[in-house]
Amino acid sequence: MKVKKILVVGAGFSGSIIANELAKNYEFCTIDVIDERSHVGGNCYTRRDEATDIMEHVFGPHIFHTDKPDVWNYISQFVELMPFVNRVKCNYQNNIYSLPINLHTINQFYKKDFSPSEAAKFIASIADSTIDEPENFEEQALKFIGKDLYESFFKGYTIKQWGCDPKVLPASILKRLPVRFNYNDNYYNSPLQGIPKEGYTPIFEQLLDHARIKVSLNTKFHSITKEQLEEYDHIFFSGPIDAYFNYQYGKLGYRTVYFEKHIADGDYLGNAVINYTDEKIPFTRIAEHKHFAPWEQHSKTIYFKEFSKETDDGDIPYYPKRLADDKEKLAAYYQLAHNQQRTSFIGRLGTYRYLDMHQVIYESLSFSKTILNSLENNTAIPVFYNPENI
Repeated sequence: MKVKKILVVGAGFSGSIIANELAKNYEFCTIDVIDERSHVGGNCYTRRDEATDIMEHVFGPHIFHTDKPDVWNYISQFVELMPFVNRVKCNYQNNIYSLPINLHTINQFYKKDFSPSEAAKFIASIADSTIDEPENFEEQALKFIGKDLYESFFKGYTIKQWGCDPKVLPASILKRLPVRFNYNDNYYNSPLQGIPKEGYTPIFEQLLDHARIKVSLNTKFHSITKEQLEEYDHIFFSGPIDAYFNYQYGKLGYRTVYFEKHIADGDYLGNAVINYTDEKIPFTRIAEHKHFAPWEQHSKTIYFKEFSKETDDGDIPYYPKRLADDKEKLAAYYQLAHNQQRTSFIGRLGTYRYLDMHQVIYESLSFSKTILNSLENNTAIPVFYNPENI
């Protein structure tokens, strides 16, 4: 059987998992993995801070959470996952509240002592019942929690995070944020939650450590010549889909984040994450990274103020915006993608969707099965894992 030559663009979760699954399960292939960064792991890259020895989440905090035991067990084979519950707080007008909005938040904000049922009735009474089907983020919030809580905890933060009026953002962004009528301050509902004891980087190092995988860092996709690309039987592309097509229909909208790093003695926040919801405060949140590893002890601390902005040339795209103009361009790019014979688009940027880490892992493992089946049966590899969700 002819040996297939595969190119994987991107050494984050989607690219690394697919490369590993192919290398392990299909002996008739060689796999080149390239990444334009100087390290593997994409935005999940972690390292020890030299000044403090604290495990640093270099591109922002990542808490692994899932409701799928098979996804949890898959990651557990590479690293020791330590239990971790993300208890986010927020600072609004110099007062500290719990997020997501829960019974404690409601009672503190309104200076009440509601029981769960009383709080639920109260929120229902202040919610905007005139909104039947919310058409945007703001309407979803007003229907959900009313004007006061929306303007205090979501409006200013959302404007800073997304750089636009919440009225132009889809309602779906807010639907994944729960409101609880008890004192549960766990940010996630997922039953399985944790952080790797020695960070995320070892996962990628093990995934890519295979005789059939060659990794080339500091290598941009567009630095590869057309003649070189022709040598590959298939390409798995996890970069921005608009960049793959040289922005033929214009650039899609992405938000990026940047960080202001500080080192101090002792403890700064007393918590892993505090959101700052006042619009006048320029940063969206502060993360103190030693609190992501409570099993360690450190005399010093590092904390990061996080800012959000539009993605310029040279920036790392984080969040697909998917506004109306983006969706029009995206439809054109998807059409171009479906015309490709030897390329599949994977991951958050390759499919231009907001995906959490556990979703990327699940999709990558599932898509790998489809790819292997195609290779074994000599049939075409799909352009997308699940086109219905694109």
